[in-house]
Amino acid sequence: MDRNTAIGMTLMGALLLAYFYFFSPTPQPQTPVQTTTELTADSGQRTTDSTAAPIAIDSAKISALQGFGGFANGREEAVTIETADLKIQFSSKGGVINDLELKNYKTYYGEPLKLVEPRSNKFELNSQVKGESIDLYSLYYTPQVSKKNDTTLVAFTLRNEAGEFFTQTYSIPPVGFEIGYTLSNKGMVEQLGSEQLTLNWTNILRPFEKDLADSRNNTTINSYTSAGEFDYISERSTDTETEIFAEPLKWISIKQKFFLASVIAKDNFSGGEIQTSVNMADTSVVKRANVKLFIPRATAAENKASYKFYFGPNDYNQLEKVTPGFNENVYLGWAPIKYINKFAIRPIFNVLSDLNVNYGIVILILVLILRVVLLPLSYTSNLSMAKMKVLKPELDEIKEKFPDDMAKAQQEQMKLYQQVGVNPLSGCIPVLLQLPILMAMFYLFPNSIELRQDLPFAIPFYGSHVSLFVLLMTAATLYYTWQNNQMTTVQGPMKSLGYIMPVVFIFVLNSFPAALSFYYFVSTVTTILQQMIIKRFVDEDKIKAVMEENRKKIASGGGSKSKFMSKLENAMKASEEARKKAEEEKKNKKK
Repeated sequence: MDRNTAIGMTLMGALLLAYFYFFSPTPQPQTPVQTTTELTADSGQRTTDSTAAPIAIDSAKISALQGFGGFANGREEAVTIETADLKIQFSSKGGVINDLELKNYKTYYGEPLKLVEPRSNKFELNSQVKGESIDLYSLYYTPQVSKKNDTTLVAFTLRNEAGEFFTQTYSIPPVGFEIGYTLSNKGMVEQLGSEQLTLNWTNILRPFEKDLADSRNNTTINSYTSAGEFDYISERSTDTETEIFAEPLKWISIKQKFFLASVIAKDNFSGGEIQTSVNMADTSVVKRANVKLFIPRATAAENKASYKFYFGPNDYNQLEKVTPGFNENVYLGWAPIKYINKFAIRPIFNVLSDLNVNYGIVILILVLILRVVLLPLSYTSNLSMAKMKVLKPELDEIKEKFPDDMAKAQQEQMKLYQQVGVNPLSGCIPVLLQLPILMAMFYLFPNSIELRQDLPFAIPFYGSHVSLFVLLMTAATLYYTWQNNQMTTVQGPMKSLGYIMPVVFIFVLNSFPAALSFYYFVSTVTTILQQMIIKRFVDEDKIKAVMEENRKKIASGGGSKSKFMSKLENAMKASEEARKKAEEEKKNKKK
């Protein structure tokens, strides 16, 4: 080793020693791990971990707590209850639900679906004592588990030496998603200074579905007043939205697309405030929901504070049984679409679902039923199209005769319709009458939890996923459009639009549940087949003979115009006169 190398190695060693001496991280003192104890409904026994140190609270705060001061310090214990549908963990600190999992549902990524968890939910029950705020959910309760028939009761109690107590009791049935919640009291609530208790609930909503944008567009807080008025915060807003209620509230629900976390009063909350906000840059959170509900102190003092939680699927059939107006959480469309879904489509869908067959078969049967119901309208529409097909050569001649005068061409066409006794809109009316049903499906399927997560396979260059049924629906619709264009007189941009719209729907419907595009695909194919069958019973030669007979009657002074045709003809004449008058005024101005 030469001299320069030796000097270099020495300097490098000195620098390394200096670095580790001055910049190495200082070891952090290890804190003892605080563990929780477990209480089960089966044994009713509690075990205490001696390593779990009590958590102290400020002495000045304790003095303000008066009768509650003895419960400011304690040891946290856990109570776990499991039913057919829920796995619930309560905490003795606060006597609140600390963790709640829907056992029969998973997130899109296959993880446990939790509507309550410590990192995302915070509950407070606030009041005032001597001007100091006290959170009754920050105190340490004594838990007790018991059974009443098949219902599990979990009680959390504060009891002082004078025999006064304050108890929260949860009633958990063996199945279902409702949890009863009551407050009972003897002498303790009266010590609180304020006239009402304030229930604060902060819920940071995590993604359960694949499409974050769609989840955000379907997440909000819904409310229902004692007067029976349903309301909600705008789902699509990206701003902080707040609504304050001065009137009594029956319930609120923090709604995601397919799941609800709700609190419902047996009587009413005296008022409240709800708020949603969203950070579009944070993909780990759908939205943040804040709820504030007011409980009159007298209600708790008189043991009349009775409520229930609903943590479960946003399932129309389930929600109907919970409380009045609760099924409004499932959006079925605007009126009258809503009523078509509620009283027609949804009941049929439920009956078919009860057959326990594949939902693809359910949708297929639903399509066939609707096609049979709409058969008279479809027949009328196809008959009208057949008439237009017979008239098409004459209509084309009129267009060739007046290529630059659209108004004159329309007048001649109306004259032709009048001569043969044809209403040009008779084929459109049946189609328009069918639109409400198509729109009803548009709202029903995306909001039906039965069809949740039915997303199809992926194609990398197309996007995160591509719906096979959307592609099939598009192909079927393009063929249907081409078939109809052979019998219509529509020309120009309107004719091309019929081909553009199905292509647009590839991108519009691709993120929707596959059930919706499957329905549209099956419906379109069924319509094509139905049209082919109806054509066999429509004799175009006979239609032509009838129209010729009408032409002769009208030409000889017989027959009569329909009211619609008379009004349409008068409108055309008025339009033509207005056009001529405008042209004359324009010529006079030039002179």
